Amino acid sequence: MQQRPRLVIGNWKMNGDLASNAALVASVVAGLATETDCQVAVCVPFPYLSQVAGRLTGSSIALGSQDVSEFERGAFTGEVSASMLHDFGCRYAIVGHSERRTWFGDTSERVALKAERAIGQGITPIACIGETLQEREQGRAEEIVAMQLDAVLERIGTKGIAASVLAYEPVWAIGTGKTAAPEEAQAMHASIRAHVAKHDAKVAAGLVILYGGSVKASNAGLLFGCADIDGGLIGGASLVADDFLGIVKAKTGTAAS
Repeated sequence: MQQRPRLVIGNWKMNGDLASNAALVASVVAGLATETDCQVAVCVPFPYLSQVAGRLTGSSIALGSQDVSEFERGAFTGEVSASMLHDFGCRYAIVGHSERRTWFGDTSERVALKAERAIGQGITPIACIGETLQEREQGRAEEIVAMQLDAVLERIGTKGIAASVLAYEPVWAIGTGKTAAPEEAQAMHASIRAHVAKHDAKVAAGLVILYGGSVKASNAGLLFGCADIDGGLIGGASLVADDFLGIVKAKTGTAAS
């Protein structure tokens, strides 16, 4: 089995202010001052990119945004382009988070365009895919996830997927306190990897696939111990330094393979 890096990314969502951001980043940076086998990034609201970029200088923590425009430039009021994010040193950009799909109408095709724009500026898109509770109960979870993934594959191809990170986030587990059992999460991650392998087995083997959905320090070890789960996209727990550090430093336990 190919060795892939563990990656943990904090998604602050629409939270923060100058004072609390400074305290949070300082605590996380200090907590990761020693060597760790985990790569770490934080995706912060657009207004705070400059502040957080400055406070991450000299640390091993990467900066990311929570979205990116599908457009490069022009009369698109309120949009933020990939080139702008590049200017601020963003290494990652979340695209297709379930909240963007649900509240702001991001279709799978738009998500694919956003991923393409990010890659064009050397930014790694974190492409989110996942099913609703109703879709899971209907037995359509793998079908829905494959459809979302295909939209991205059709736009950027396996070369683009190789330059991306995927994040499986079951919509029913986002901010609800519910978490997919390690066996459930592993099964979906394996299905995602197998789907990519139909196009390119080498790309699939090296692809980093994160799990997102109420990850905590108490369950991170079991989730990260699964064969096809390479880390996490962390929401609420990323706003509390001790909780986030606990996830980053979680020791893997017995899990599905």
